[in-house]
Amino acid sequence: MQKHIKIGTRKSLLALAQSNGIKAQIEARYPDVTVELVKIMTKGDKILDVPLAKVGGKGLFVKELEEAMLNREVDIAVHSMKDVPAELPDELHLALITKREDPRDAFISNKHQGLSALPPGAKVGTSSLRRRAQLAKIRPDLTIEDLRGNLDTRLRKLDEGQYEAIILAAAGLNRLGLKRATAYFPAAEMLPAVGQGAVGIEMRRDAVQLLAGLSFLDHWPTKVTVQAERAFLLRLEGGCQVPIAGFCTVTGEELTLTGLVASVDGKEVITKTASGPASQPEELGKRLAEELLALGGKAILQEVYGQEIA
Repeated sequence: MQKHIKIGTRKSLLALAQSNGIKAQIEARYPDVTVELVKIMTKGDKILDVPLAKVGGKGLFVKELEEAMLNREVDIAVHSMKDVPAELPDELHLALITKREDPRDAFISNKHQGLSALPPGAKVGTSSLRRRAQLAKIRPDLTIEDLRGNLDTRLRKLDEGQYEAIILAAAGLNRLGLKRATAYFPAAEMLPAVGQGAVGIEMRRDAVQLLAGLSFLDHWPTKVTVQAERAFLLRLEGGCQVPIAGFCTVTGEELTLTGLVASVDGKEVITKTASGPASQPEELGKRLAEELLALGGKAILQEVYGQEIA
């Protein structure tokens, strides 16, 4: 095991909390190893005044971290899995996926106890086309507006009265110890993003010894479910900011994956559930994606992407 490990991380409070959590686990396991956080600004952190979907959702929060790895400036990168595009550079791989936090979306409001309590026309903030589409289906009378910024910035905008409510990932609130959730959306009502709640460790494929040393961080139930979700996303050619949702659970040796493709306005929402062996997560993801494409998802996504899908 090498004696010094450099972790590439974004500078946000949430990213640092996640990376510090990994750092603490490595140092507890290997007392003679020092771990350094290398803070890197990504394109997604710099562009705060434009909806993510309009600046190219794929890789906005990971590209600079990957470049640092390829240049051997850092050894590993710690990511929120829902920010990681379905395709990675050939020299890199998602080597480890740690135990998943709460995958649900959280409803946060200082005035209202839940989505149903919001008055008609209430302004709700979210940066996600996935959330926007599902909200619009449940409550088409709401005014849904873009909400950008780090988690603390989004909460501040709510507290300033810019929104009646905002939707955030429960996992981020939990990792920062913030007791701000007013209510939680069950997956049946608001299907989570692919990988939501999971933290992944990306590294170079040639870092074989480092991978062996860090393998204790891998959590099998999270890994196989996220693999199924990401295979689903890859077949749909989706990045992290498209109206696609996918959430998988594992019971014994069986996976159950639910997928969703929606139009941004929520008027067309296609959802389906499929099951398969936990030993074949990618096959399950691809199969469900094909089924959703055939049910009308292809036409919806071609309109979103503005191009043909094979």
